Amino acid sequence: MKFTLTLVFILFLFSVKAQTTISGNVSDSSGNPIPGANIYLEGTYDGASSDENGNFTFTSSETGQQILTISFLSFETFTLVEDVSKMINLKIKLKEDVNSLDSVILNAGTFAAGDNSKAAVLTPLDIVTTAGAAGDFIGALQTLPGTSNNEEDGRLFVRGGDANETNIYIDGLRVFQPFAATTNNIPTRGRFSSFLFQGTNFSTGGYSSEYGDALSSVLLLNTIDEPDQEKTELQFINVGLGGGNTQKWGKNSLSINGFYLNLAPYQEIISQRIEWIKPYESLSGEAVYRHKFNNGLLKVYGGLSYASFDLIQDDINTPNGFNFGLKNRNLYMNSTYNGTLGNDWKIATGLSFANDYNDIGFEDTDVKDVENSFHLKLKLRKRFSNRFKLSFGMEQFLNSFSEDATSPDFGEFNSKFENNSTAVFTEANIFFSKKLAMQLGVRGVHNTLLNNTKVSPRASLAYKTSSKSQISLAYGDFYQAPQQNILKFDTDLEPEKSSHYIFNYLYQNNGRQLRAEGYYKTYKSLVKFDTEIPEFDSNFTNLGDGYAAGVDIFWRDNKSIKNLEYWASYSYLNTERDYRNYPNRATPNFATEHSLSLVTKYWISDWKSLLSTTYNFGSGRPYNDPNESVFQNKKTKTFNSVNFSWAYLISQQKILYFSVSNVLGFDNVFNYQYSNTPEMNGNFARQPVRPNADRFFILGFFWTISDDKNDNQLDNL
Repeated sequence: MKFTLTLVFILFLFSVKAQTTISGNVSDSSGNPIPGANIYLEGTYDGASSDENGNFTFTSSETGQQILTISFLSFETFTLVEDVSKMINLKIKLKEDVNSLDSVILNAGTFAAGDNSKAAVLTPLDIVTTAGAAGDFIGALQTLPGTSNNEEDGRLFVRGGDANETNIYIDGLRVFQPFAATTNNIPTRGRFSSFLFQGTNFSTGGYSSEYGDALSSVLLLNTIDEPDQEKTELQFINVGLGGGNTQKWGKNSLSINGFYLNLAPYQEIISQRIEWIKPYESLSGEAVYRHKFNNGLLKVYGGLSYASFDLIQDDINTPNGFNFGLKNRNLYMNSTYNGTLGNDWKIATGLSFANDYNDIGFEDTDVKDVENSFHLKLKLRKRFSNRFKLSFGMEQFLNSFSEDATSPDFGEFNSKFENNSTAVFTEANIFFSKKLAMQLGVRGVHNTLLNNTKVSPRASLAYKTSSKSQISLAYGDFYQAPQQNILKFDTDLEPEKSSHYIFNYLYQNNGRQLRAEGYYKTYKSLVKFDTEIPEFDSNFTNLGDGYAAGVDIFWRDNKSIKNLEYWASYSYLNTERDYRNYPNRATPNFATEHSLSLVTKYWISDWKSLLSTTYNFGSGRPYNDPNESVFQNKKTKTFNSVNFSWAYLISQQKILYFSVSNVLGFDNVFNYQYSNTPEMNGNFARQPVRPNADRFFILGFFWTISDDKNDNQLDNL
């Protein structure tokens, strides 16, 4: 017994002796103590928390080399691999976690919506419930600063650039004909249904080196990665009907939708300024298939649409009006894969294809054109740490265009070309701290048709001035090949160029956001020609140039008034350019010096209703009066429009919807058309270019059938 007690005592003394004290101090990079940090040896229960002075101490019976871990919210976790005997009086400095919610954001020139961005300004619901947008995401984006309201066109005009200077991507792949086919002064719409998309990034300038061939802007649309449930959605409106269905099984899901549009019954009731021989009619359908792998996601998207119309437009030079007819067929498909490769590598790759066919008749001229386009892309991204990430990739564009035109005036004219290009890009995201970050990129493109290679540097810098605000700077060069209406006549040209300089201020606090952005943009090598429109006998050059400068302001408030959300946008634009057949630098007709939008959304619980209003204002747009000696010498009157929509929940999954544009009936004028020859008194007569109708009404019923019996289509209205 005495021997046993002695042995136990010896073992006790040994265990006490084996206890090692671990101690130290935890502070931030500035030397300020961090209280409450969690310190422990991995794989053990040995550890402690730092006190108010950042000090810690604890004992452990572990020996040899061990892993000491120190962690605290908003700081990067620190690990030390060392012999425990040396873990005494440690001086630990934690680095700020640059991925935390209050860290700086690289956002100059970009509006994010619904993609979990810390700088998101709109939600998916906002995109499609904006009064006047009529369910078109483009209409909602036109309420953001930096855009000019061109209701007679319907596309995006950004910071002094025309609509051809903006490119649209779905899941990172180029969409080559994103808008429905139309003609002059008949506004178009985006081809794609908004309910397939979960995120939107709209760049008004200074965008990433991952994208190119756009002088002004890119719009990135991201389809839903994984639907939350199976459901069926039905739409019945006064101008058409549609439906969609989503199915899920295992690691797969499929969403499909279709829509038929026919304006004939509507135009029989609402008077038009155009004589419709065959009103606009279209049939479209889309599908997205998804398969989830262990380390990635495969998505296959497809869209097919048919559209046709025939009309007679008033034309001051044609006594009986100008006849124009169009039949269009468009197919777009893309397939993407996004996944992880291990060791902090990620891969994004995909292929898109588009086929667009037009059968056009105007007066006694018949035109048939076909365009086939491919986009192949591979992108790799390596995360070296939270503070440094590098991406690089390449892409190939293949484009073929052919056109056959027949007319008694010139007989037959045939044109075809292949516009192919290869691009490589790389971009680094560098976070020096939570307050300071930089993005550096470069893009190189070789165009085989133009036999030209261009290199475009891009850079942005962001600094957090306080917990609620930051400033950003951005610079970039951007190149774009001439449009196909130029290339079909002349391929001996260079890409057009723009350079962007941007300063951004961002303030975010408790549901309120303020963005103020100033920019200056230069244009070089713009295409010029010496005829009224591009023709086979035109002389083309790259001698055009120009500039655009301005200030954009955006304010959003979701908190001040219960159940009310609103945002206000203001843009000032000063721009001139010498391009096309301009005799000198002048402000183009699509540019508006002052633009203002005010959007409100108010939920009335007792009425089970969402009311939305949008007010749009634009100062007069310049136009050329041939009775004067100065080019682009006059301005139209100001543009005004008040739009209203009302969504009423009959039940949780049944919605009655009403919308009207230009409620107050403002008589808006977009431009003036002048006669080709003067009257007897030597003056040129004119007629205004106005909307086809002063107002547009939508009345619809939307019904959702889903598993949870709660989902509805407010996000599709």
